[in-house]
Order: sequence, then C-alpha cells, then structure tokens
Amino acid sequence: MNSATEVIIVGAGAAGSVYAAILAEAGRSVTVLDGGPPWQLTDLYSSQSWARRLKWAEPHAEEHAGDSLWFNFNAGRGYGGAALHHFGVWPRYHEADFKESTLYGRGLDWPLEYQDLRPYYDRVQADIGIAGDAEAEIWRPDGDPYPLPPVPRFAQGDILQKGFELRDMHTAPVPMAVLTRPYKGRNACLWDGWCEAGCPIGALGNPHVEYIPRALQAGAVLQPYSRVTRVLMDKRGRRATGVEYFDQQGERHTLHAEFVVLAAFGIENCRILFNSASAPHPDGLANSSGLVGAYVMSHTSANLFGMFDADTQNHMGLNGGQIINQDRFGKTRKNGPFGSRQFIAGLAVKPNDLLGIAMTRADLFGSKLDDFMHRAARNLTNMVTISEDQPLRSNRVELSGNKDAHGFSLARIVYQTSPDAKALWRDGVAEGKEILAAAGAKEIWNSPQGAQHIMGGTIMGKRSDESVTNKYSQTHDIDNLFIGGAGVFPTSSAANPTFTLHATSMMSAAYLRDNFDSL
Repeated sequence: MNSATEVIIVGAGAAGSVYAAILAEAGRSVTVLDGGPPWQLTDLYSSQSWARRLKWAEPHAEEHAGDSLWFNFNAGRGYGGAALHHFGVWPRYHEADFKESTLYGRGLDWPLEYQDLRPYYDRVQADIGIAGDAEAEIWRPDGDPYPLPPVPRFAQGDILQKGFELRDMHTAPVPMAVLTRPYKGRNACLWDGWCEAGCPIGALGNPHVEYIPRALQAGAVLQPYSRVTRVLMDKRGRRATGVEYFDQQGERHTLHAEFVVLAAFGIENCRILFNSASAPHPDGLANSSGLVGAYVMSHTSANLFGMFDADTQNHMGLNGGQIINQDRFGKTRKNGPFGSRQFIAGLAVKPNDLLGIAMTRADLFGSKLDDFMHRAARNLTNMVTISEDQPLRSNRVELSGNKDAHGFSLARIVYQTSPDAKALWRDGVAEGKEILAAAGAKEIWNSPQGAQHIMGGTIMGKRSDESVTNKYSQTHDIDNLFIGGAGVFPTSSAANPTFTLHATSMMSAAYLRDNFDSL
C-alpha cells in the first residue's frame, strides 16, 4: 500500500513526540510510525515485572564482545519509547560539555554552544514542568528558574546529605521532570517510587503528558506496530522520498513524504540508515563521512549501598533520587582522568528485579538472603555515581549477519568503556564509599559497572567529513532527512541526557518548521 504525508517521523518517543507536536501545530500533515504498541497512561502498572515490558526493545541489538551498553535496560518500545520508563532526572549539560576539544584538546566539539540551546531548555521545562532549586544548584548554567518547587526529602535523603556535608561537598535537590504540585491539569507525584514502571497518574514527564497530546490535538497521526526498515530515496539518491515499513501482520507498505525524521532509539536509527544502502549510497544513508554508527557512548555508573541502624524510608520518593552533587563536574584534575562525574542520592528501591533490594546482594541465598531482605527493607540507602564517557570512533554500531523477521540485518554493538570513564568510575566508587562512611553506614558495598543511557552514532558537527548532521540535526548528505534524539550528541557529559535531547530536538523541529518551504 502506498500513501503520502508531509512529514514522516519514525518513533513516538521523547524526540519524535517533540517534532510531531511542533510540526503539526505549524499546520503540517504529520505521520508518526512506531514499531511498538500504542501505550497509554492507563496501561501502566506499579510492578517491576510490568516495567520489563516497557524496556524489551524490538528488534534486539546484539552485543557480543567488550562491555555491554545495557541495551535492553536503556531502550524502550511503543509510544513513549525509553522516556516512558525513565526516571525523570533532568540536569542541564554544562557550558564546557559543548566545546571539550577547544577547551581541553579532548573529545569533540559540538557545532553549537550552551547559549544556543538555553532558550530550548527553558521552553521545554515550562512545557513539561521541572521541580528543582536553581539557586541551590551552584553548578547549573544560566537559565530560567524551575517552574515547580523541589522534590521532598525523606529519611534516606537526610541521612545521605549529612555524609556529603561532612565531606565538605555541596548538595541540591535533584532537578526532576516530576510534578511537586498540580501543573497544567496534571496530578502531583505520590512519592511511592514506581517511576521505572511508568507513571499512570501523569506526574512524571514523559511523551504522554505533553507532546503526544499536543501532536494529536493538532492533527498528527500516530500509527503503532509499524516497523520502519528503510528510508526511500529518489533515483539520484539526493532526497528522501519516504519510508518502507511492515505492519503487525508482516505486510509491507511505503509512505511518501517531503521530509523524514528518524527519531527511533539511537541504535535503531543507525540500523535503518545502514539498511537503506543503495547504489548512490553504498555504505548507508547520510554516511559519506563513514561515521554513521561511530562514537557510541554511555555513562559508566555504579550504585553504592549503605546499611544503617535508622529507618531510611527507602521505599519513598523517586527512582531518580532526592539530592544531586556535581562538585566533581570539572573536566580536569591533577594526575587524574579526564571528564565529569556526578552523584545522585536517595534513590527509591523496591524488593525485586534488576534495581531492587535483592539484586544489590546477588551473592546471598536462602536464610542469608532472607535476613538481609528484612534489614535492607528498612535500613538500606542507595546512591549512584555517574561518569562521562569519551567519544571513541572504535565504539560503534554495525550490521550483524543475522536478520530480523522482515529479512533486514540486525544491529550489532561494538563497545569498550573509554579508559577515562573506567578511571572516573573507580574514583566515584571510592568517594561514594567515603560519603556513606561519613554518614554512618554500618555496611557498605557497590554494584558492578553499569551503563546508563546511550548516546552518539549519528553525531552532529560543523563539517560533513567529521559528522553525520549539522547543529540542527539535519543530515549533511540529504537535506530533507533529520535525526532526532541523543544519537546526535558528540560528547556525553556526565549529566543525564533526556532534558538535552528534548532541547536539541526542539531546536531542530523549530528550524524545520521555519524553513519548511525553502529546504
């Protein structure tokens, strides 16, 4: 079946929903194709088992060697994408994150600076509603104050804050895309710590509470179970003409448009570009630089646990935490690794599953596990150290020899944590244990190295031979093909990326809206 629209957006997640709202509100006909189910807030349940349904991305990406990017932990499926199960921790990137090569001779420069993104950060936080205390965040770059007061602190946050203070370290309330009071017709948070399973009351900022409703109200069409496999091109290979996709029954369709926005998960965007290879583009679309799939990054992380005599109320609050510390966000240190790191403390925990209490001590079984669970349910504290990864060209997405159900090659991830990120991880673990000891923890331990968030693979830059897109996330090679999401990030920072990917997507969508007839 063949049909047409003005704009095709692939993916109904954080980035895709921003594009859909802005372009539909500008009067453009917009069709959003998502490969997963049409989740609604009413589909969400406070259950760790249910949360797994939101994360099992399809098609799966292979990880055979090196370090894992935790693909199925970070990815998502269906309307809302990975932002449906994210924790809502929304700090801004710092000014130095955008020009590391210029300032330090390390990493890569973005083709834009913080001040270019600032108005979009401000607009997004007003749209979504962020709770925080901008003055308390002494590290925060310039920007409008948060529209909502900060998240509350429970016993766990109070205990851990004392540990930071005794180490002469500053803390502030975590900037959270969570409502601390009713906002724009949405309900405030209940502080019951089920963010990972989604938020059925709409207190957590995800695509369902703002940009998807706006897109639908403006006339955008959202289409579930529509697996995009290729971007279609004209005979000369100069302009995208639409996409090919398969429906839930496995039937092939084509949809034509004036513009195509790839806003699927970053790994999947790379796979689509590779699988769209043709005679004019033998190495895949938008890949004249050879950099599609390159510079994949993550955030090395470790959860740090402390057992206390006091009741920590660790079931209360948010999965994202209660307090943040960015005292170690400076890029350089004497005789130390390069890059930024941060602590987020007071994360709410549940008994089971990957981030649950039982898995903090995977070495315990039987009566020892039972005793531990009884103590930890009341006395455990949880904090996380998050470190910047360096952009390495060798870390990449490529095509596997295995195929999906429609005969297209799967993505394969080749990734090794950068040496600086490993060293930052070790430093964060050591300092985190010192903070817990200062707070009075009776037992202290940490998780293995984790991988929070996935960035890169379709990075932006000033030159077409050094990047895949320009600062507006428009591909250098194909004027009417745009890339949405954290895949365009040239550096990772140590800050959680969801706020910034909203800002870059809004900047890109506004550029496309304002130049629609001339591009």
